[in-house]
Amino acid sequence: MDRRNFIKNSSAVTAGVTILNFPVFGKNAPSNKVVLAVMGVNSRGCYLAKSYASLQNVEVAYICDVEDGAIKNGLEALKDVPRKPTVVKDIRKLVKQNDFDALVVAAPDHWHTPAAVLGAQNGKHVYVEKPCGQNPHEGELVSQAYLKYGRHIQMGNQRRSMPTLIEAARLIKEGIIGKAYFAKAWYANNRVSIGTGKVIPVPSTLDWDLWQGPAPRKEFKNNVVHYNWHWFWHWGTGEACNNGTHEIDCCRWFLGLDYPTKVTSGGGRYAFKDDWETTDTQVASFEFGPDKAITWESRSCNNYPVEGESRGFIIYGDGGTLVNDGGGGYKIFDTKNKLVKEGKTAVTAEANNLVSSTGNLDLYHFQNFVDTVRGDAKLNSPVNEGSKSVLLCHLANIAQRSGGVLHCDPSNGRILNNPEAMKLWQREYEKGWAPVV
Repeated sequence: MDRRNFIKNSSAVTAGVTILNFPVFGKNAPSNKVVLAVMGVNSRGCYLAKSYASLQNVEVAYICDVEDGAIKNGLEALKDVPRKPTVVKDIRKLVKQNDFDALVVAAPDHWHTPAAVLGAQNGKHVYVEKPCGQNPHEGELVSQAYLKYGRHIQMGNQRRSMPTLIEAARLIKEGIIGKAYFAKAWYANNRVSIGTGKVIPVPSTLDWDLWQGPAPRKEFKNNVVHYNWHWFWHWGTGEACNNGTHEIDCCRWFLGLDYPTKVTSGGGRYAFKDDWETTDTQVASFEFGPDKAITWESRSCNNYPVEGESRGFIIYGDGGTLVNDGGGGYKIFDTKNKLVKEGKTAVTAEANNLVSSTGNLDLYHFQNFVDTVRGDAKLNSPVNEGSKSVLLCHLANIAQRSGGVLHCDPSNGRILNNPEAMKLWQREYEKGWAPVV
């Protein structure tokens, strides 16, 4: 993916949207090269490695994975770059290397915070995919690491860097739809059953102990690696954190909100009877005091669209409505539902695309990260901001699992007067693996 194709495929046609600037000098000086290591390169991480390597004066020096097939995928993705990356399987060894600037984390959810903390502690800037933590406590930890170690830590909520959505958020805050008070987000896919797993010998191609890392040890089953770990509470965070993070983040961003006062959730595993533990159908509600709210609807196994889209969000105000198309596009309507403004992109969101549902628009976020590492920009989504949105998703899951209404402290999101629900605030770790800031 070269510079010309990136601009062509990702450009926004709305007037007033600024396209990425690629100066001839400055950041492209040899001294400004940003050198990266990418952890987790089976699927999304492959895309991240290739995308970062396509940016000017960015080099991927290392890839890190614990499965031979994933390593092969990562090397294949980077076969056309000038420097062949070095493979290091153990992240604890990788972060000790002193010849790269930033760590990109695309490993499973239970690794997000431990890896990010390790990176920051060892002087590395960090780009960590959502949800940036397997539980609320980890969101607090990685935010503390960001503030303590003086390293840039950006979360992968890529919509924060899309020019059309930056413009749309500004318009909402300027009052184009009057007082914005309610937001609705959704996600719909057609995932199939994962069946009933069998305990089998660990494949010779996989370091199962290192794959589990900070998570307490379990026997290997044949329906967990590579993707289905998402649906097990031991490692994953369900569809809420897996995909809900993106649109819920936009809702919170556009409404100018931080922490909720009340959270409820309904749903379950309805579509199939198998090993899948998290919900495949979920409707969560987040209230922010007496005058603003967000809802999120998830259907992992029924892909009938909402507003004609597989994913997206709507912002409602007393003077109009904004409708997002699941990617960077939006339409604004007045109180008579007349279209008054539109922002378009060349990419349409695809909920069932497991690599990048918003295509090359993600590169805006990657560029923002490397520009910040160079000192030429500020992070569009530092982890202490992104983790607020992830916390909403965690709270939805906790409300679902605990079977009750959660009342929260609006200053930090912590659950009030509910010891049972607070038991899910953090996890147990394998001895010697707990992240410490």
